[in-house]
Formats: sequence, structure tokens, C-alpha cells
Amino acid sequence: MTYCLGILLPDGLVLASDSRSNAGIDQVALVKKLAVFEVPGQQVVAVLSAGNLATTQAVVTALRESAGSGAPGQDLHAARSMFDVAQLIGGKLREVIARDGHYVQPFGDPHGTFLVGGQITGEPPRLFHIYSAGNFVEASDRSRFLQIGETKYGKPILDRALTNATTLDEAAKLSLLSFDATMRSNLSVDAPIDLLRYAADSFSARNLATVEKDDPYWIELRQRYAEGLANLVSSIPPPPQWG
Repeated sequence: MTYCLGILLPDGLVLASDSRSNAGIDQVALVKKLAVFEVPGQQVVAVLSAGNLATTQAVVTALRESAGSGAPGQDLHAARSMFDVAQLIGGKLREVIARDGHYVQPFGDPHGTFLVGGQITGEPPRLFHIYSAGNFVEASDRSRFLQIGETKYGKPILDRALTNATTLDEAAKLSLLSFDATMRSNLSVDAPIDLLRYAADSFSARNLATVEKDDPYWIELRQRYAEGLANLVSSIPPPPQWG
């Protein structure tokens, strides 16, 4: 299992993924699940993946091999819009599952899912959730974040605190706290966390960082949040004697 999160804001995008791959209690590995495709000044596309690792890696590798090739319907760099990108990746996912799924099925679930966010010249940043069937939905100003993988533990803080006025830096904090909540409740999600803050119209992925377990900011954020919650609970009056 893994956890991936995408947030769409007026100022840009925040995208984050953990690195744990778990094929059993004695088969735990760290795998990068956030891939970036960049044409400086023209295009930035980030692809985050969850599900069967062989399936998702096959899709991402095929995208990398075709990038810049000019092949119709295969080259991400030739896409005219993020909608085209989502269609291309959905189609590639269908191809991989159609080719390998029958062979994988006896041993486990062959399916995978993706979050795809970015910007192409001529349109604002956009964010999509691509399902195993290859179809997809898009984030909007009424539904600012999308999740895949182990989603339930990290969702409440986003529901409570994320608004249309949230800045990229604030969203990055909320993202990390969402991962903290998930990691505390589920051992199948773990650091390092790959975190991209993409500023609208920058057409650059320079603000991509990897947050390790021993990162001082990560440690401070978790400690201060835990202490703040404890102090808040202490400050609330006890419930009345109902009944």
C-alpha cells in the first residue's frame, strides 16, 4: 500500500507521495512513486502511483521511453493539454493491464491508479485521478484534493483545514500532517515523502523535495502538532453529565 495526495489551488499544486512498497511482512522496500516530466518553460507533469508496483512502473517507464519521441498518442511532451495527458496515461494503463493482468491475477491484484497533476502552456494547472479502468476524474474549486492508496487517515485534516484561500506553503504543511496521521495509523505507509510545490505558470519542478525521517522540519512539525492537539484537548471543557 502507499499514500499519494494531490491538492489543486489558485496558486498552483501540491503533490506528495510516500515511498513504502509492501509485498508481505518480510518484503518491504522503498520505491519512488512520484515521477516528473518537464519541458522547461512549457510543461510540467507529475505522475504519482499506487497499486501493483509492476503495473505502475511499467506505465511510467513506457511514458519515459516515449517522451520526446513525437509518437502520436504516446509522447507526453507533445500533449496539448492536461486532459490529453490524462487520456494518454489512462490508455497506457489499459494496455499494461490487458497485456499482463491475466498472468498476474493468480498471484495478486494487477491494477494500479494514478494522480496526474501539472500545467501545459495555455491553460491553468490541473489535477486528475486515473482509475484502474483508465478513466479519470478532475479536481475543481469545489473538490480541491484527490487521494489514492491508503486515503482514510489523512483525509480529515484536509476536510477541516483546506480552503480556496490556502497558500502553497500552508497546503504543504497540511500535506505533511496528512501523511503523519496516515503513518501513525498504518504501517504500510512510510517516509521518505516526495513533496512537490508547483507554482502556477512557473513551468518548473525545482520545488521538489524529499523529506526523510530524520529531517529536522519533519520532526518539529510532528512534535508541535502532537503537542498542540494535546493542549487543545486539555483546554476544552469536559462534556456535561447528560441524562
